Amino acid sequence: MIWSDLKFAYHSRTSWWFTATARTRARFSKTIIGNYWLGLSNLLSIISLGIVYGVVFSINDFRSYFVYLGLGLVLWNSLSSAINCAPELFAHNAQNIKNTNVPIIFYTFEEWSFHLQIFLQSFSLVFIFMLFFKFNLLFHLLVSVWFPLLNFILFIYWFPLIICILSIWYTDISQLVPVVLQILFLVSPILYNKENLGDLLWISNINLPYQVISQVRDCLIFGEIDFRVCFFLFALNLSGVYVSLYILQKQKKYLPFFL
Repeated sequence: MIWSDLKFAYHSRTSWWFTATARTRARFSKTIIGNYWLGLSNLLSIISLGIVYGVVFSINDFRSYFVYLGLGLVLWNSLSSAINCAPELFAHNAQNIKNTNVPIIFYTFEEWSFHLQIFLQSFSLVFIFMLFFKFNLLFHLLVSVWFPLLNFILFIYWFPLIICILSIWYTDISQLVPVVLQILFLVSPILYNKENLGDLLWISNINLPYQVISQVRDCLIFGEIDFRVCFFLFALNLSGVYVSLYILQKQKKYLPFFL
């Protein structure tokens, strides 16, 4: 059954990608620069936080810090946005789920492609800006980053989906998600180096969202891949995709009664 759902998702890829694109365009339909706001808003946040925290942490090498902070923030913002929207995924599509025969998996891929497009548009503008500080990022992007980036892309599909499915049964999760994300952000070395955690360094090692982000960021900055961690994350991602789709398959018959 999971295989049949994946076959449907593949054959309907044009449809869910188009509807996700339409959502992005509708979001900025009355603005002058349109989708460029996605990257510009991230860029303004990076510049503001870079100046503030660069002073707070007494950063000597602002160029390196801006790259470190910028890449970390754009990855975190995309991941946290996907997770934050997850509890309301089926509620937003309630009418379609109740009144059409479209398989549930369609809406999960539409949501995933929506956040993936947001990430690509945000990342592109921020990355171009970062090239002024560290030009070899381009070489690392073209040569080294593909495996960690694949893990990031897979993670933003199955992890939010697990949260979405749990939210069907426990609506309290929608209230907890923003709080947990805020805590995760504060304990994740996004604004600061992980060495600053001192004796609490172990937190970054068990922080799964941070590990996914750091593999992409470190590979872009240094051009080096930790294959041990990447293969572990890849195996975890494949397991996560299977488990999330399996649970979705089992729960989809109950879904209309909870919307």
